[in-house]
Order: sequence, then C-alpha cells, then structure tokens
Amino acid sequence: MNQKQFIVGFAFAGFILVAAGCQSGVAPGSNADAPKPPQEKILESELRAYCPGVILRDGTAYYRTYAKGGQDDPTKLAYQAAITDVTRSCTRSNGMMTINVAAAGKIVTGPAGAPGTITMPIRVAVVRGDEVLYSKLHQHQVTVGDKSGATQFVFNDPNVVIPEPQPGSVQVFAGYDEGPPAKKK
Repeated sequence: MNQKQFIVGFAFAGFILVAAGCQSGVAPGSNADAPKPPQEKILESELRAYCPGVILRDGTAYYRTYAKGGQDDPTKLAYQAAITDVTRSCTRSNGMMTINVAAAGKIVTGPAGAPGTITMPIRVAVVRGDEVLYSKLHQHQVTVGDKSGATQFVFNDPNVVIPEPQPGSVQVFAGYDEGPPAKKK
C-alpha cells in the first residue's frame, strides 16, 4: 500500500465516522425535552435478596416427537427440542415469593418433520425436601418454519408463588415432562 492509498483510506474512514455522528441526533418533530416516565427504583436489599436458582434435571433437557409408529426410529424423527438455558427472577410481597421461571431452547426438524406448530410439555416445580410447593405442566406451543434450520423458543411461567423460603431451602426445576412411560400391553 502506498502513501497516497493510505491517506485516501484514512480520509474515507474519517468521513464515515463524521457521517455516523450526524445520524445520532434527535429525529425531526420529536420532543426531546418531554419528561420521561419515572422508572421504578430497585433497592440494594432486593438485589442481594435470595432467589433460588433453576435446575434442569438429567433427562429433562431434550424432547423428541416421532411419526406415528416410529418411536425411537431415527428415520421417523419429526422434531427434537432442547432446553439450552434456564433462569428466574423473584419478587416478594406479604411473606410470599413470586418466581418468574424462564427456559430458552431450540427445535430442529427431523426427517419425518414438516413446518407447523408443535406442543412441548414443560413442567415447572418447586420443592422443599419431599414437599411439593408448586408444580404445573404447561403445553408450550411453538411454530416451526423452515425445515433447514433450528427454531429458537422462550418459555416462561411468571406465576410461581410460594411462601418466602429461607435461603437454600427450596429447589426450582424446569424441564420437559412427558409423564410416566406408557405401559406395554
């Protein structure tokens, strides 16, 4: 690269930066001085407060559906879904804790699959020792489009309400739950 090409390239880069800076102003006709709505303040005690983590049990991260009569036959696989991440947020009121449990994942169409809507059984449960404080099975629907790629999804249950627990006393679970295995005749 000669000196002339370097100077032209440097000048062009400077022009781009200046042009980008001109684009960051307030849009015409907008009211930049309009008062912003007050944002709810979060207290330090809320940030440091206990919020039980979500556990993805072994065997509950994957869900497979097959074409009729093709159970466990890879050539008859319609869809395979996987939960890849779980999280939660907690709020407290009057001695109760509300937990918003969320799970994210992806669905891949198999050889026997086609675009459409699938329903995945996702259970959220909260236990304290042997005591079940909350358990709900959701039928989460996701529309799967193009057969060539993965479809991402996000599930959440914002209605998990339990008595406010002592730190470390409860476990929150999320995962696929197909129920008990079918009995063979």
